[in-house]
Amino acid sequence: MKIAHKIATALFTVSLLATAGCASTATKSGTGEYVDDTIVTGKVKAAIVNEPTLKATEINVETFKGVVQLSGFVAQPADVAKAGEVARSVKGVSSVKNDIRVK
Repeated sequence: MKIAHKIATALFTVSLLATAGCASTATKSGTGEYVDDTIVTGKVKAAIVNEPTLKATEINVETFKGVVQLSGFVAQPADVAKAGEVARSVKGVSSVKNDIRVK
């Protein structure tokens, strides 16, 4: 019985450490959050591509814990505002940091 108890304790400890390795921190997404952020990034990029007034090749999109960061260079000031508006409209976006600059 003692060996079985030790094995059970060891398995519990290993599973606990494995779970903790997948947990998120303030600077690192957990596995589930990373997948969610990847999906949000893809949806925002698709929304930008589908907006005829924007050039998707000029705008970079990154997501961390639901916060979308836009960056790049556009020709018109209105494009900066439009990109932020489009990103905010995507489901799953909690907020937008718009760092797009006008050329």
